[in-house]
Amino acid sequence: MTDWNAYRANMQKNVKTLVQLTPNTLKGLQTLETPLPEMRHLDAKTRELIALAVAVTTRCDGCIAVHSAEARKVGATKDEIAEALGVAVALNAGAAFVYSSRVMEAFESTES
Repeated sequence: MTDWNAYRANMQKNVKTLVQLTPNTLKGLQTLETPLPEMRHLDAKTRELIALAVAVTTRCDGCIAVHSAEARKVGATKDEIAEALGVAVALNAGAAFVYSSRVMEAFESTES
């Protein structure tokens, strides 16, 4: 079992080192993460639920650590998180199925 609080703290320490070496990388990330004025249709909780689902599909422990804490701060419940993760699981399974058909196509097109 991962100690997510320790993991998040350690990651933040390591990120500080990276930021010192490449400050523009952080600036770029912050630009992407900052809600723009036209982003007024989804509230913070919905964005965090989406972030957690995407974190699962991209297998990003750092994202899980950060967005789990943020989801709690904006009032997400365990039930809401479980539902969002259910969508991520369903989509991953569907994506695996679709990409499996690509494997079959690639295999069939390969010359013996």
